[in-house]
Amino acid sequence: MPEPSSALKTDHYELTMLAAARRDGVADRRAVFEVFARRLPAGRRYGVVAGLGRLLDELERFRFGDEELAFLERAGFLDDGTLEHLAGYRFGGEILAYREGELYFPGSPVLAVEATFGEAVLLETLVLSVLNHDSAVASAAARMVDVAAGRTLIEMGSRRAHEEAAVAAARVAHLMGFDATSNLEAGRRYGVPTAGTAAHAFTLAHPDERSAFASQLDALGLGTTLLVDTFDEAEAIRTGVELARARGAAGPGAIRLDSGDLAEHARAARALLDELGATGTRIVVSSDLDEYLIEDLIDRDAPVDAFGVGTKLVTGSGAPTAGFVYKLVAIADDDDPDSPLRSVAKRSTAKITHGGRKRAWRLLDDEGLACGEVVEVVDVPFRHHEEASSPDRRDLQVLVVAGGERRHRPEPEEIRAHHRRALDELPTRHRQILAGDPAWTVRHERTTDDRPTTQTQEEPR
Repeated sequence: MPEPSSALKTDHYELTMLAAARRDGVADRRAVFEVFARRLPAGRRYGVVAGLGRLLDELERFRFGDEELAFLERAGFLDDGTLEHLAGYRFGGEILAYREGELYFPGSPVLAVEATFGEAVLLETLVLSVLNHDSAVASAAARMVDVAAGRTLIEMGSRRAHEEAAVAAARVAHLMGFDATSNLEAGRRYGVPTAGTAAHAFTLAHPDERSAFASQLDALGLGTTLLVDTFDEAEAIRTGVELARARGAAGPGAIRLDSGDLAEHARAARALLDELGATGTRIVVSSDLDEYLIEDLIDRDAPVDAFGVGTKLVTGSGAPTAGFVYKLVAIADDDDPDSPLRSVAKRSTAKITHGGRKRAWRLLDDEGLACGEVVEVVDVPFRHHEEASSPDRRDLQVLVVAGGERRHRPEPEEIRAHHRRALDELPTRHRQILAGDPAWTVRHERTTDDRPTTQTQEEPR
């Protein structure tokens, strides 16, 4: 069965702009739109780009079929010529983007679209909804993975998010380094490893904890994780170890703690498990965890082997929006495809933009650590983009769509590896979880021919 169209995942005003632009001829002029964030969420030192793969999937389905056109005709706000135009809509331009897993900072041109105005203007809502959601989750997940320092992380936030957002969040968390998800659709669609055992309801559904644990061990095997804080934790641990030992193991595979002072409970649980000879039983903790709580548990030497993270990963309470905007930065003065582009920019207070096509590089010091980012205006069409890095700078952009055809389809492990390399470039002081300023600030300068250039340089902290 074909995937549903993504063409109506957009806003009303984008189609009305198209209709007006077709009338006055602007729709056929070559243009560049750019995605960037003016600032990072408060206290964040870096952001992480994510969602590019999902966005390119959605772009391949951005078609106005019979059902979409029938809806628009009933809505009655478009003229017949625009409806006919939409029936044949196919994106035919270029997209230049930061790779998934790359770090971004205020002013980073994380994605840019070069096409006719009429083609590119329709993509704003789709681009922003995907990149803003996924990059918000990625930025939170990356911090959690970094502070967990190799301990197992399980994404389990599906019940706190829209059903499709939950699948997207599970995908992103895995790309950032989470080991598994509770979401089965993410496992089917994206190959994310899935995990899970039982909730408190399973224990409460049985006459007592002993019968619940016995059933779980028999059904799911001795490696299962027993949730031990429904009633009395110490008694539950003793019961779980006893039942596992009767079945030939020193103890269950793991126990999970989901309430109270997790550090104190984990220490008590570890001591009791070791006393009972279940030294191989792992301890999993959950309960509104975020990067700050994970770091606190590690700083307090809590004997925790794995973290289950949900609400603070998939919702705005822990993953505030990336704040990306989609702005026109250049346009031709006629519909000749070879006409030069004129830089355009907003000058509104607190919402200034910087015009022109841009090239972005991460600046590197003699030790290979990132020390800034430079973004320069260039008069080169995106279709001619060639990656060019050197020992002191790394090219941040890749041509992901050329002539309307997708050219970028990395495997998940490639994305995970790229993210690890990008994060490892960042000096340790900029990877701290405590609130701070972005790793480098943005300064705006102009080149000798008066075209705007955005430069970011690291400042002493």
